[in-house]
Amino acid sequence: MSNGLAFATVTQALALLIANNLRPEIDIAVTVDTRRPPAEPPTEPTINIFLYQVTPNASLRTTDLPTRASDGTLLKRPAAAMDLHYLISAYGEESELVGQRLIGTVVRILHEIPMLPKDVIEEAARRPYLTGSDLADAVQRVRFTPTQMDVDETSKLWGMLYQTPYVLSVCYQGSLVLIEGRERPVPAKPVERSTVRVLPFGAPGAPEPPTLPGAERPEEPAETEASTEASTEVSTEAETPSPVRPAKKRPAAAKTAAAKTAKAAKSAVSPARTRKSTPRRRGGRSEDTES
Repeated sequence: MSNGLAFATVTQALALLIANNLRPEIDIAVTVDTRRPPAEPPTEPTINIFLYQVTPNASLRTTDLPTRASDGTLLKRPAAAMDLHYLISAYGEESELVGQRLIGTVVRILHEIPMLPKDVIEEAARRPYLTGSDLADAVQRVRFTPTQMDVDETSKLWGMLYQTPYVLSVCYQGSLVLIEGRERPVPAKPVERSTVRVLPFGAPGAPEPPTLPGAERPEEPAETEASTEASTEVSTEAETPSPVRPAKKRPAAAKTAAAKTAKAAKSAVSPARTRKSTPRRRGGRSEDTES
């Protein structure tokens, strides 16, 4: 974790890291600048380190959401996880390929030392404008990885730099930087007493053992003679047939009504009488038959 001076400290430390490791490939004096690329290219050998974008880290941007209790008490300091995007460009005599030599050395340095060393961060924090920076005490280390950009993305990036001519450059991403809040959280309450109990299965107050799927059920206890005799008596009583009562005779009026209803239903389902026509004879008359 670090405070709000972390971005500037990373930029200054990156400049020191590159400046301290230019040899043995570069044996000339090189200026390492942390400003944006100039509109007029310098004639002296120069490496320009420009922080052009800061974005939230995709994997840790939501890790500190539950930071307060239900009563509003702060339980954990909120921390912003950010990634830094750098544009590193090189200037020098084109006839001697100074710019290309400088860019190649920068790639070698950041591939060999991808993480910012603690001593370099401490050296950068000694600047008067970085007094109070605590990036050196952070547990999270800042790592630099190259960013692949095609021609269109590079053109858009340099298009944002108004009236700045394009020079050979590379892009690197520094991740991640955690910026922590200033409010102090309330310390956790100490444990007053322990209520942990260890009981074997079957002891009074112990939970029942879990039943695994496919496990055999415990055998049921054998029935006693008294329960067997009681069940026999109950089954004997259930099997005794009850006396059959004679059916009551229905009155004649009910029989007559039932007969009429059955006759009406029979006539309703009988097929309808249809007329069937036969082809006409030569005399022009046709015969209809009923079916």
